[in-house]
Amino acid sequence: MTPLTDKKMLQLLFFGDIVGRVGRKAVETYLSSRLPEPVDIVIANVENASHGFGLTEKHYYELNRMGIHIMTGGNHSLDRKETHQFIESAPYLLRPANFFTGTPGCGAKVYDIAGFKIAVLNLIGQVFMGNYNSPWEYLDEWVPQLLNETPIVFVDLHAETTAEKICMARYAATLGVSAMVGTHTHVQTADERILNHRMGYITDVGFNGGYDSVIGMDPTSSLNKMRSHSPTRLEVSECQTVQVNAVRFEIEAATGVCIQVQRVMDVFSLANTDLSTSIGR
Repeated sequence: MTPLTDKKMLQLLFFGDIVGRVGRKAVETYLSSRLPEPVDIVIANVENASHGFGLTEKHYYELNRMGIHIMTGGNHSLDRKETHQFIESAPYLLRPANFFTGTPGCGAKVYDIAGFKIAVLNLIGQVFMGNYNSPWEYLDEWVPQLLNETPIVFVDLHAETTAEKICMARYAATLGVSAMVGTHTHVQTADERILNHRMGYITDVGFNGGYDSVIGMDPTSSLNKMRSHSPTRLEVSECQTVQVNAVRFEIEAATGVCIQVQRVMDVFSLANTDLSTSIGR
């Protein structure tokens, strides 16, 4: 395989779950003015990007314009009817590969970005998550195929339990995966590491959105839902203090070996930011 660039190292930045308008604006602000050093490829989990549930077509393009090259998903990927209609024509949007056969969209793809060829595989866990096909079987099926096209393979496992994510990470590292992240819980873990001397890993990247929130949702509506049997609509937190949760990987382009993992937790204010520039909620 001939590299597409003379660069020996790929700088890859992955953002955890983006929650609502505030989350989108937090990521946009981080990329435009708070990113310490430039990166080559940006990936983000976007299943909560449109008012906390799913992704609209407008927000797909909004996220792409701000600099997110590839978008992954999870259990809320297809919550919105319009997503079923546009996902087939959205080349940079993935949903979990182990959704049932016939589900719109795809869960794995090889991309040529910034001179690098990178394969991205999106999976969803089974423990406390729902009725999905086995992610283990899809990992076994897809990783060898992707490695035939590029040595750089990235996996987003959208899952609830730490044990399931850690077990799959240890197995993925033996298959030759370059980097793997866990998403879904919106709570960043402090266990970033390199497994099997090649794969960068963290159990959960966290989320991007309101800092004074309950995993990105308004505290009052969250509390009411927890304390009451009455139907309660969860609202996305619109507070001006935000958090950005991400992970940065440094990966050898020729071998796909990750040599460094750096966790990002940045808290800042959007007090002087015009949120109306973000389309919708």
